[in-house]
Amino acid sequence: MSKQMILPDQTEYMKWELPMVEIFETVEGEGSMAGFPTVFVRVFHCNLRCTWCDTDYSYAPAKEEYKATIEEIVEKVQSFPSRRICFTGGEPLIHGTKSAALLKAMCDLDHITDVHIETNGAIDLIPFEALRNEDEAIKNKARFIMDYKLPDSGEMDRMIHENFEILRSQDEIKFVIGSDEDFNIATSVVKEHHKEGQVLFSPVWETMPPKKLVSKMLAEPLPEVKLSLQMHKVIWDPNQRGV
Repeated sequence: MSKQMILPDQTEYMKWELPMVEIFETVEGEGSMAGFPTVFVRVFHCNLRCTWCDTDYSYAPAKEEYKATIEEIVEKVQSFPSRRICFTGGEPLIHGTKSAALLKAMCDLDHITDVHIETNGAIDLIPFEALRNEDEAIKNKARFIMDYKLPDSGEMDRMIHENFEILRSQDEIKFVIGSDEDFNIATSVVKEHHKEGQVLFSPVWETMPPKKLVSKMLAEPLPEVKLSLQMHKVIWDPNQRGV
């Protein structure tokens, strides 16, 4: 992908189609917006295959649920009263310029105050940050939540450390901790690469009980790292979709 992201006229990009999984309203389950009513816009496809992924219906060999134009996606978002959007996948930025155009269209909605982008650390964020720098609506509303993959995910070697250079104070960096090794590596990555953005440690409950993770965070110590629990998995069945 070019480091420069150039969008055509709005009348053109609103007709672009993306493969979709689902659009629904619920409460955000994690991160700084946890608990707020939020519209989830989930696109299809991902460039990673994490061992513990809980949305494997959002990439091959599963199939997209449907295709939708950016105009249709925005109309659906407008049908909900929520003022926040979780732009997710799969990997929401995998479609390059089309992903950027959808992000722009969502940020242009007057009633929307926050669009948080659940992206993995294997997507080059520089072109999207360049767009954020150039576009006032994206600058004011869009935030990256970069999910840095650790050894237990099986995808750590795909991480792009240069992404840390462009993150801002409003962005977040999520580490999903599945083991003691994951914790140790996450701590090292934070100390070596983190500059700006809230760091979140989230446990894989089956292999890293939250109580154990809290004990390790306090013992390290990590006074500026925030524990992030997946609230939606407490409220609903962990395998339930559309919540």
